[in-house]
Amino acid sequence: MNSIISLKNINKLAIPALISGVSEPILSITDTAIVGNIDVNATESLAAVGIVGVFLSMLIWVLGQTRSALSSIISQYLGANKLEAVKTLPAQAIFLITSLSIIIIICTYPFAEHIFKLYNASDLILDYSVVYYKIRVFGFPFTLFTIAVFGAFRGLQNTFYPMIIAIVGASANIVLDLVLVYGINGIIAPMHIEGAAYASVIAQFLMALCAGYYLLKKTDIPLKFSFPIHKEMKRFTNMILNLFIRTIALNVTLFYGSSFATSYGKSYIAAYTIAINLWFLGAFIVDGYASAGNILSGKLLGAKRYDVLIKLSNRLILYGILIGVLLAIIGGLFYYPIGALFTKDPVVLDQFYKVFWMVLAMQPLCALAFIFDGIFKGLGEMKHLRNVLLFSTFIIFIPILFWLDAYDYKLYAVFIAFTFWIIARGIPLIIKFRQVFLPLSQKT
Repeated sequence: MNSIISLKNINKLAIPALISGVSEPILSITDTAIVGNIDVNATESLAAVGIVGVFLSMLIWVLGQTRSALSSIISQYLGANKLEAVKTLPAQAIFLITSLSIIIIICTYPFAEHIFKLYNASDLILDYSVVYYKIRVFGFPFTLFTIAVFGAFRGLQNTFYPMIIAIVGASANIVLDLVLVYGINGIIAPMHIEGAAYASVIAQFLMALCAGYYLLKKTDIPLKFSFPIHKEMKRFTNMILNLFIRTIALNVTLFYGSSFATSYGKSYIAAYTIAINLWFLGAFIVDGYASAGNILSGKLLGAKRYDVLIKLSNRLILYGILIGVLLAIIGGLFYYPIGALFTKDPVVLDQFYKVFWMVLAMQPLCALAFIFDGIFKGLGEMKHLRNVLLFSTFIIFIPILFWLDAYDYKLYAVFIAFTFWIIARGIPLIIKFRQVFLPLSQKT
């Protein structure tokens, strides 16, 4: 059983999960970098991509919790050698979540302008946000389908096929972005921000096709919805509801960050867009090891190997901190070239460089928080994750943001608040985990 938590086995799960996880921020970062360098209204377009990206991330993270819930349940059944008993659950979960995504499209599409006014978008930024959203939102069901399939594969201790699917999606998005945003002389006219939106939707569709193919061909899990409703749907739904509330709190944080940055002016929201997308990229890189924690902790819980579970957490803490420090060092070495990749506007770059060091400094702290997020999801402890996020958002982040904003700290206020928010997310999880499982490990 100790071989399960060897570095080789952890990397076997973590590295493919890292690559597949990075696909999501790469979609946004590609749009950000390419749109930020167009010839017409680049700053306004960049701001619009950032605002819509925050809103879509909220929707995806709210409903995309299917992955964590499915992974937790399937991995626990796998650990208990009862996998056959849970085979019909994924199809039912996928049907539920994709149906909700279609309802959300119907409810948000007509009100896109009103939604982005809530983010303080106005004038050309508002117009671009509405145009971009009304195209990109049609990729939403495909994304949720893919995420749910990823959850099934993770529960089966397989991150290889999700990696392949993610590479297909990210590669397609980059190529399509270049072609549709800038155009091909004499063949395709430049579509600017609309081209970026179409590129993302097509890439998401391709990923969904690949996800369905691999699930059907490489596993015994069916995609056809069937009755009766699985007995684990109740636990699955409870997990989703707790993660739903948790993710609402998460997105309240992102909403306030984006809204405050937008209120400072277009150069601030453009700089914030670059910084937050790089923050997301770092988060998803670390999430590879958080995913290994998610996958393995569920299996170890199902097998009741609490002693190995403690060893797993200790190793993941070490690996996470090392990765966070490495990301910070790489970002520091390429501090100025990184900014120049996204925009040539000197005013935007000036604001970005003022706060980018804070994004880098947060990386080791983020690693600890995200890894224990993953472990708790694998354990199925969604209620505790919910409570920690509510505390860190409403008791820590929002009061600090309003306090520092009152002193006119602008983007400093936003990222200082983010730093304390991350600390408040990580420390309680570490304490709770060790309180529960250290005594159990001594009895194993």
